[in-house]
Amino acid sequence: MANNNQSLWHEFKKGLWDEIPPFRLVLGTCPTLAVTNSVINGIAMGLATLFVLLCSNISVSAIRKIVPSEVRIAAYVVIIALYVTVADMFLAAMFPPISKALGPYVPLIVVNCIILGRAEGFAQKHPIVPSIMDALGIGIGFIMSLIVMGSIRELLGFGSILDIKLLGNWFEPWIVMILPAGAFFVFGFLVALTNYLSRKKATETHGH
Repeated sequence: MANNNQSLWHEFKKGLWDEIPPFRLVLGTCPTLAVTNSVINGIAMGLATLFVLLCSNISVSAIRKIVPSEVRIAAYVVIIALYVTVADMFLAAMFPPISKALGPYVPLIVVNCIILGRAEGFAQKHPIVPSIMDALGIGIGFIMSLIVMGSIRELLGFGSILDIKLLGNWFEPWIVMILPAGAFFVFGFLVALTNYLSRKKATETHGH
């Protein structure tokens, strides 16, 4: 039981750092760059992605032994599209302004490499419970990534976070931060920082 719990914990925590999608695996970069001009947009996209990832992982794991290998990718895409449609309709009905701000990027979750990658690379090889832990770890890691990027871009681009003014009138907003160029700049910085911290951690570990 202890080994099983340890294994499940490993599947969960790997998505929080070692396999954090945008900065370590460089997956899901399109929504990461496109919607993080504000924190709330990043949170909404992250939650929608987590919902689709969790539901698709469970579904793929549940049917993994009955779907012929020749059609499994097509089957996975149909499953993912179903949950993306649910997420898109929910956002449109309950949070119209956020749905409008996210534009086409919620429907594009269908082709998000994170979702299909976890379905093909993990869920179709493992039982439901490990697949749930994998989805939760990767999904939460993705949300964390979007929040960090959104916080930096919104703070420097608007002087606020979640529409709460943090920088006074003295601050001149960096308009570039809410433009695509700012997204690439922040993304590159965070990828470099993540790689640096990972190498530093590995060096310290081997040193001991």
